[in-house]
Amino acid sequence: MTDLDLTQLKKPFPGSIVFHKSPEDLAHGVAHRVAELAKQAIAARGVFLLGLAGGETPRRCYETLRHLLINWEHVQIFFGDERCLPTGHDQRNDTMVLATLLDQVTIPSGNIHRIAAEKGAIVAAQEYSELLQHYPSLDLVLLGMGEDGHTASLFPGNPCVTSGDSAVAVFDAPKPPPERVSLGLLTLQKAGHRIFLVTGKNKQAALLALSNGAILPAAQVGLSEWHCDHAAWPKF
Repeated sequence: MTDLDLTQLKKPFPGSIVFHKSPEDLAHGVAHRVAELAKQAIAARGVFLLGLAGGETPRRCYETLRHLLINWEHVQIFFGDERCLPTGHDQRNDTMVLATLLDQVTIPSGNIHRIAAEKGAIVAAQEYSELLQHYPSLDLVLLGMGEDGHTASLFPGNPCVTSGDSAVAVFDAPKPPPERVSLGLLTLQKAGHRIFLVTGKNKQAALLALSNGAILPAAQVGLSEWHCDHAAWPKF
């Protein structure tokens, strides 16, 4: 794979880009950005509605975030997506988030809104959609991006991408497990802030495609903060 060349960009990128030298620097920078937005929201409204992502890069972010000064009693936690696996399965996003962040901070259990994906995609998506009716928009959603330009569990070409539901049932995902639940595109679009964490050379092609106007789920969420490391975007 060739390095991404900024001179190849033909259209405006779908948001602002923040460059980091390494995945560790990226995780540190995003963690502090989350803490900043949390402080602002809590000061303004008394609550911070935060959507969390799964994956290795967010894991590093959470390991930093748990040491920062945040009033967790005023934070409500949501999940960008979940895999339809038994509760506690090591491949579930909530298992990782609990271990690396939420079990390490003082947050009321009632503030953690898991996706009950163990019930199956249809039931879990319906229940999460009903929950989200009480929260018109999240303050911040953390997102990753796959090599194919997917984000959360919204995969290119999957019918769930065009759904207007707050949370959607996902079937036939190209990555295991095939059955998942994801925040819907409209929920992501309504969020006050969206931050993408993108690391690794294997993301270069997707970044270039987005830069050249490809209609991929990661671009469809709207203007976002894109935090990229040197491997993902080496020509900065």
